[in-house]
Amino acid sequence: MAETASDGVAGPLPGRCAFYVVKKKRYCKMVVGRGKTFCGEHANADKESERKRIPCPLDPKHTVFEDSLAKHLKKCNSKEKPKPVYYVKDINAGSINEEEDAVDEVSIADRTKEELDDLIGRMKTALQGLSIKPVSGILSHPALNEALSDPKNGNFAFKHLKQQALELLGPHRCYVEFGAGKGKLSHWIHVALQKAEDVHFLLVERSSTRFKVDGKHKNTDSAFDRLQVDIQHLDLRKVPILREKGLPVIAVGKHLCGAATDLALRCLFEHGLKDKDSQPPTKRIKLSERAEEETAPDIPADDKEIRGQLAVSGVAIALCCHHRCDWKHYVGKEFFRERGLGPREFAAFQRMSSWATCGMSRVSHAHKKSLQENVSITEDEEEQAEHDGSDETVPDNLNSAVSAEEREHIGRLCKMLIDHGRLHYLQRRGFKSNLRYYTTRDVSLENVLLTAVPV
Repeated sequence: MAETASDGVAGPLPGRCAFYVVKKKRYCKMVVGRGKTFCGEHANADKESERKRIPCPLDPKHTVFEDSLAKHLKKCNSKEKPKPVYYVKDINAGSINEEEDAVDEVSIADRTKEELDDLIGRMKTALQGLSIKPVSGILSHPALNEALSDPKNGNFAFKHLKQQALELLGPHRCYVEFGAGKGKLSHWIHVALQKAEDVHFLLVERSSTRFKVDGKHKNTDSAFDRLQVDIQHLDLRKVPILREKGLPVIAVGKHLCGAATDLALRCLFEHGLKDKDSQPPTKRIKLSERAEEETAPDIPADDKEIRGQLAVSGVAIALCCHHRCDWKHYVGKEFFRERGLGPREFAAFQRMSSWATCGMSRVSHAHKKSLQENVSITEDEEEQAEHDGSDETVPDNLNSAVSAEEREHIGRLCKMLIDHGRLHYLQRRGFKSNLRYYTTRDVSLENVLLTAVPV
């Protein structure tokens, strides 16, 4: 009984704050000082105080004593920091013309059955002649064997470990992990490359992250650098370690949500050249080199390096959350236009792609059941649930006409069409690219990996 009363739901966890957070339906998890019942945020929860707490103007998620506001603002972690040298606003954002910007997006629930049938037919026509089944064959790496056989790792840890196996492993490279979070993917790449020389890691994450694994590698031969910046504003050519070392880049990412995948591809291959897809890549590079030679023959070496192309040696990105894609950022616009499709169709397919992960409803049900049974859900599990589904509703007119299995199939075809636009983009840049299953569906509903290597 004592254990049940201290699970954070029925009662506060040992050594943690005793304030009940109504919105989260659990007790606060902040650590309290010795001999205290409440954390600093809720210090006055059990008594009246003359000192008033107000939401911080920089981040209303936390509060501060009103009479200490000026002092707090000077040291608040949410205070805007000076922009790093590699920050270039919207360099990877892409663009849309006025006509595309004026397109009104219509939700799936507001479409008639005839409109949906037409969209599904156009989607299937666009996929004709394309491979709609990823390459099979689940890979693994010996570096994971010990962790997978460790009984201390729970079921959820096993799921993450089974998704870490990668090819493209070798010395003298810089691995750029987009959407790094805690950096666990880079951690396992490092474990697999312990004997490799001159290996560096760049972990790109737009928000601050707790419980990072970077600290485990401070005394190793590999260099771990974390870039806190949105991919949309990242100019990799200006990152100091890449300028100094000139190492080839391997881009990796595990569950890089929706538009973040497109932003990462633009970051790797466009280098600020926005929507110049009409010119073949070879011609564009030659024209760029000729212009540099004619107009700036005496450019310093460092500046030439910044203006040059990144040496991208490979890409391995686990795709997910196609319902969060955006036409502005999408790299496969040309692919869509070649098939008579545009932003209206893209918006519809993007929403319909969520049908592929309608199994998420089972996860939501399990989540509610666990709360009823006072079983805790970890932050990682909530994050995985967010990746494995969306809130897009299925309209009644389709729900009655098409089975759940068919909707799931249509959702996967929508994902496949969006991903083929990405393959097309990479192929035009001289890369051999494909889609492959990298884990089983019981491990992750989003189990497709985009890989690319230079031809």
